[in-house]
Amino acid sequence: MRLSPAGRFSLAELRLARAAPRPAAGLTSEWRLVDGLRTHTRRSADPETGASPVVLVHGLAVSHRYLTPLAVALAATHPVYVPDLPGFGLTERPRRAYDVRGHADHLAAWLAAYRLPPVCLLGHSFGAEVAAALAAAHPELVRAVVLAGPTSDPAARSRRGQFGRWLVDALREAPLQAPILARDVWDARPWRVLAALSHSVRNAIEADLVRITAPTLVVTGGRDPVVPAAWRDQVARLVADARPVAVPGAAHNVATTAPTAVADAIRQLLSPTLTRR
Repeated sequence: MRLSPAGRFSLAELRLARAAPRPAAGLTSEWRLVDGLRTHTRRSADPETGASPVVLVHGLAVSHRYLTPLAVALAATHPVYVPDLPGFGLTERPRRAYDVRGHADHLAAWLAAYRLPPVCLLGHSFGAEVAAALAAAHPELVRAVVLAGPTSDPAARSRRGQFGRWLVDALREAPLQAPILARDVWDARPWRVLAALSHSVRNAIEADLVRITAPTLVVTGGRDPVVPAAWRDQVARLVADARPVAVPGAAHNVATTAPTAVADAIRQLLSPTLTRR
């Protein structure tokens, strides 16, 4: 399917994002029991190129749905997996809301269940915190890391600070994303979203960033008020081998509204001919 330019989100992309568990655009749904939870994964068919698998990790109020455009953009060249974290999307809902470490442990168990080789791990927003925690604790599982819109900036590391920035971001995002957010919050339940936010603002991501050894991209939208340029650049400085990338025209949901640009950046990161600094 044709993906929208950066900063846009089309009706066709909305339909695709809401398709699961039905097959659509080469993506299918499956469930596996991981640490006692029936865990949903939206995945592409393997393109048989021998390319590294790419695992996309969603944020705290959302699910696989909003990462579908990026999954489609990557699927021609890479196997793509988009798991729903415990309590979100179509994954079973545990009674408690997992913190960052809990989600990272579940994701490590998920990787073991799928027996994947070292993956390119992309986490968006709160998912970037989970990805950073996993990459720091289990470097053998990760070939490369992409931190897209990583939260949370110490300058706004509180529930009030994050809410304030989200409100600004809402005015900059493509409006057709709203039905996805509404469905995802309903699936997760508002209390779980608020609990995840509390876990996020108590998580000092810096402690994990300095332990990441894999090549890393720090990607944000050029209009992202949740992750401003100063924090994006600080994140890149804390990781041993990282570079920042800004996508013009996109706001916080850069993985949703700029999937082609993000997919191209991931392919460059994984290219064997790329010379790292």
